[in-house]
Amino acid sequence: MNRLASATSPYLLQHADNPVDWWPWGPDALAEARRRNVPILLSVGYAACHWCHVMAHESFEDAGTAALMNGNFVNIKVDREERPDIDAVYMAATQAMTGQGGWPMTCFLTPDGEPFHCGTYYPPSPRPGMPSFRQLLAAVTQAWQERPDELLDGAKQIVAHLAEQTGPLEESVVDEAVLAGAVGKLEQEADSVNGGFGRAPKFPPSMVLEFLLRHHERTGSAVALSLVDSTAEAMARGGLYDQLAGGFARYSVDAEWVVPHFEKMLYDNALLLRFYAHLWRRTGSATALRVATGTAEFLFESLRTPEGGFASSLDADTEGVEGLTYVWTPAQLREVLGDDAPAAAELFGVTEEGTFEDGASTLRLFGDLPEPMRVKLLDARAKRPQPGRDDKVIASWNGLAITALAEAGVALDRPQWIEWATAAAGLLLRVHVVDGRLRRSSRDGVVGESAGVLEDYACVADGFLALHQATGEAKWLTEATRLLDLALAHFASSDVPGAYFDTADDAETLVQRPADPGDNASPAGASALAGALLTASALAGHADSARYRDAAEQALRRAGVLAGRVPRFAGHWLSVAEALQAGPVQVAVVGADASLRLAAARGVHGGGIVLAGEPDAPGVPLLADRPLVGGAPAAYVCRGYVCDRPVTSAEELTAQL
Repeated sequence: MNRLASATSPYLLQHADNPVDWWPWGPDALAEARRRNVPILLSVGYAACHWCHVMAHESFEDAGTAALMNGNFVNIKVDREERPDIDAVYMAATQAMTGQGGWPMTCFLTPDGEPFHCGTYYPPSPRPGMPSFRQLLAAVTQAWQERPDELLDGAKQIVAHLAEQTGPLEESVVDEAVLAGAVGKLEQEADSVNGGFGRAPKFPPSMVLEFLLRHHERTGSAVALSLVDSTAEAMARGGLYDQLAGGFARYSVDAEWVVPHFEKMLYDNALLLRFYAHLWRRTGSATALRVATGTAEFLFESLRTPEGGFASSLDADTEGVEGLTYVWTPAQLREVLGDDAPAAAELFGVTEEGTFEDGASTLRLFGDLPEPMRVKLLDARAKRPQPGRDDKVIASWNGLAITALAEAGVALDRPQWIEWATAAAGLLLRVHVVDGRLRRSSRDGVVGESAGVLEDYACVADGFLALHQATGEAKWLTEATRLLDLALAHFASSDVPGAYFDTADDAETLVQRPADPGDNASPAGASALAGALLTASALAGHADSARYRDAAEQALRRAGVLAGRVPRFAGHWLSVAEALQAGPVQVAVVGADASLRLAAARGVHGGGIVLAGEPDAPGVPLLADRPLVGGAPAAYVCRGYVCDRPVTSAEELTAQL
């Protein structure tokens, strides 16, 4: 029986024809393990994951290995992007047992779902310090048959240990000293030669850069801006950024940003689009403008779905070969560019030895790229085999994309980007909201079964708030506050003020209820919620404004320890704290004056609020009781609860901001 054939996850569909008798996660699979009295083999990955593909080809497509799996286990396949709650629980167990984690993740569970042995990738043949996958299967099978009580007891101890380690953080305020201290710690951890933070592999620190930029805007810190500029420039000119088609890869395998891990994720590109647009707004950087524009166009050209949403990712591999689509040799440049090839090789750092594998090089940028050259190379690249696309629509990641496109569209005066954001928001409302609650994913316009987690509610609400500001339409504020109220009702801890779980109080019960406060590749659910609540407090009516602000401040107090000790894993929390310190700044523009609105969008600080429309527009509290001035359009600037006098010219508004 092919239980994965009807899945909405492309990752599960990739495994539907394996000889392994896969089950999707659910009560039926756990019941089958109890009926057979065998362990569960849980395999977690995602569609764009290179090593997930490798293990699939080596083991899950092998009939002999599949026979061992089918005879001794109930095998469950999970898409971590569709079920981040399951991934979080068993990743915590994997890290506790092995000291590290990653995907593919391979966990052995009791029939009740309690983990007793966890790891990641296992090869088909033994390697130093690592058994083969078949050896592991045999060892676990023998242990289960000969000493099941020992494994059951050990699993219960692991679950108890995880519960002890994952309680809410102590309250600790994120004040001016913590913010300045975070900048100091980041300066110490910065790579002063290559940009970025720490050593290889290097991930794009989008939320940390957003925090540093906001800190510079508010305080004038030259250190913060220097860290931003060096990292933004290094990423934009390195192999991490696709110099031909736009968009960022997941990370760089080296410290110099030369060789990327080629998968392109929606969340990275949404967060980086927003950051580079904000950087251009503040500094006028030509690099920032180029990258923001290229990344927005990448979202539309490569990730947009027919229904108007944005797909999750492009694969790291093409026809099983990593980077096949993207890398170049000098001979390939000559074939496309002829006499211009030597100049292109110098411009892109393409060498005879190669910077990647087999004499091929990634493309970096060591000068200005002529548009005709870019078009020729891109046209030639389009004729190559292309990476696969995971075209499921994830609610939270689309929320991030909506926020980025709406904010960047206003600041850069690109109304089409706002239209793309509106279409994606329409899809979420039309498809992902079921019986008033949010579902996590959809594919081809068909919603999946997985319930939305905290980051879905928070990021979608934030996207709707950005659209409310970009369009002036009341419905986006209404829908955003409805989601925020649901999040406050269903995800908040009943025991600890300001603490939140990642799953709802009526969600499926797992062996642990996940609650990860750290910002990693994307904002933590709780930090995303704090940011959305703070924005909503500046846009909602008086009845809700104080309630949302109090909830945001209370959540932020739970992140003070994290922000002070490990700011690289609290970038979004710190960004929210900066917006709170700045007010956040609110600009209400009344009357039809494009120059006032543009001055507001380009002059406001990060995390600030800009909304334009007619005075007392229905359902738009920020425009209430703010009349025209002498019959002319006007802008009202407030910080927190203090407002400046209204101004009627873009020059006066720019000076105020």
